Amino acid sequence: MLDPQAKISSLHDNIERVICGKSEAVTLAMVTLLARGHLLIEDVPGVGKTTLAQSFARSLSCSFKRIQFTSDLLPSDIIGMSVFNQPAREFEFRPGPIFANIVLADEINRTTPKTQSSLLEAMNDAQVSVENHTHALPRPFMVIATQNPVEYQGTFPLPESQLDRFLIRVRMGYPGVADEKRILSGRQTVRADELAPVLTGEEVLALQEEASRVTMDDALTDYLMAIVTATRSRPDLDLGVSTRGAVFLHRAARALALVEGRTYCLPDDVKRLVVPVFAHRVIVNPGVESFGRGTDDAHDILIEILDQVPVPL
Repeated sequence: MLDPQAKISSLHDNIERVICGKSEAVTLAMVTLLARGHLLIEDVPGVGKTTLAQSFARSLSCSFKRIQFTSDLLPSDIIGMSVFNQPAREFEFRPGPIFANIVLADEINRTTPKTQSSLLEAMNDAQVSVENHTHALPRPFMVIATQNPVEYQGTFPLPESQLDRFLIRVRMGYPGVADEKRILSGRQTVRADELAPVLTGEEVLALQEEASRVTMDDALTDYLMAIVTATRSRPDLDLGVSTRGAVFLHRAARALALVEGRTYCLPDDVKRLVVPVFAHRVIVNPGVESFGRGTDDAHDILIEILDQVPVPL
């Protein structure tokens, strides 16, 4: 019999053997997996983006492929191609690295928009189409992408359609002084490639099913939709949250409830996930600077909306 809490705790603890002081980032990665979504990790170089992705993948007994995105990468380098088999005198499909349970798209914004778009079908439908043939991807399937801030040289900003496929965006941030001192002192001795898996693919699928059975009260669903609607009517937002974004928040809140050991959602589950699920989906009006906000405008606006929308009792 599957014990969801024991399995979830073992996954969290295993990842934290490598990742110091980033418990919330680890939790959000697990929520993304249980909600059948994809994760975008964004921050400056050297703060552990790739390490988090690798630690997460190594903790699962699933197939894992890493794709290093560069400006000369082609769509066929990701999804595969048809090659002529001379002895058989026919074309055969040779799958690319996208055919894995966990795919690390490292520095995804260093490749061209054409290559970025090759992930759209895979991330949305868990399949790829090559020359009029559709090929299903293995289950579970999850893309973990890392990217540098768009102002860095040699980057191509992800289009809105691509960003909308990611369930959650995580920003790592710098570690605390104590955690960074622990890293420097060498007491953090476990490397990502030394981790042993703690969950099988079948257990991941079972946990995803458990998350889908978590209940959300109608009043809480109305609260979620009130937040979504508010993003669509704000004058300081040119683009509000899509229907896909609303569905993703609904799924993520149920997954978070399971991670927290509950079979039902609370308002705090929704509030905790609004920024990581919505911040990369909304587009701030360029004139928002006149309102005196800082550089992370989407975050500030979403916090204002949470303060204004009444919480159900």
